[in-house]
Amino acid sequence: MLSWVAFVLGVVGWIATVSSVVETTVVPRGTKSRITAAVASSVQSTFQYIADRFQQWERRDRVWALSGPVFLMTLLVVWLVLLLAALTLVMLPFAHGDLEEAFLVAGSSLLTLGVAIPNHVVPLGFVFIGAATGLVVVALQIAYLPTLYSAYNRREVQVTILDSLGGSPAWGPEILARFSLIGGLDGMDLLYVRWMEWAADLSESHAAYKSLIYFRSPKPTRSWVIAFLAVLDAAALHLAACPDTAPLSARRLLRVGYRSMQDIAEAVGVPPAPSADEAVSDLTDADIRAAFAHLVAAGMVLEQPEDEAVADFQGWRVNYEVPAYGLAEHIDAVPAMWSGRRRRRGATLAPLRPEHAGLD
Repeated sequence: MLSWVAFVLGVVGWIATVSSVVETTVVPRGTKSRITAAVASSVQSTFQYIADRFQQWERRDRVWALSGPVFLMTLLVVWLVLLLAALTLVMLPFAHGDLEEAFLVAGSSLLTLGVAIPNHVVPLGFVFIGAATGLVVVALQIAYLPTLYSAYNRREVQVTILDSLGGSPAWGPEILARFSLIGGLDGMDLLYVRWMEWAADLSESHAAYKSLIYFRSPKPTRSWVIAFLAVLDAAALHLAACPDTAPLSARRLLRVGYRSMQDIAEAVGVPPAPSADEAVSDLTDADIRAAFAHLVAAGMVLEQPEDEAVADFQGWRVNYEVPAYGLAEHIDAVPAMWSGRRRRRGATLAPLRPEHAGLD
């Protein structure tokens, strides 16, 4: 009786593990698999503990850079171990309750070793199913990687371009200041269009394959969250400072952008933005006025009184500030300006910029 109870548990475990594999690697939407979520939480907690041991930001970033690949490898190992345990329980009644023999047959079939083969038809059928399952799981994981890295490369192209346009780490006022310095505010239209498309692609890929959220940029001062926040801030500042001449694409970017930011934040359990009536920006009036002074020093002309520009900017920013801050803290992104707090206190990094008269 105990052997047959184990058989039932094995079948249930087998189905649950295969479902987790399919949901994670095949279904193009956010997975609800408890197995994948448990592995992700364990890996995240482990790397969080290790990273917290270091005060210097660059060392923490080197630790975090391994979290994404380690999650993928750990997930594959967990799947295989669970399938091996489930198949062992399934084989137990046919091995006369001998756990060692059941384990040997299960491992031989799952890993396609062929060192142990039962003589009866029924367990032989389970051996074939086990061998097929092992091959399919490994094949799906291998096919899963190109999808992830393709989305990662699409994401990083725009982040790398922004590294030169908005400083490193990126900061919204710096993006506008640099474009203004070269007399190129008209070029912001194309930037907003590209980042609107980038935001839509990010929402689709990162909400469906959440492991991408933890894949970091090649350089420690780059971060997709910080870059995203900086571009949204640039669009909001542009609309607040120049409501008459700012391109319409800025408004479109903000609408697509804050929805995408909230979708990704929801996928990892980060609190959404509060309602418009309750939302209050973390930035003070002094912070925003200093940003406008930075823009004016770069040659940008305010088209409305500063008080109104400050209020307009705060009205835009409250739509995406909370989820952006939550994501930045969740992945321990580079501590850039206007990006919220981190678990480890440290100096906020201003964007690296060339020497400008009046902009130091």
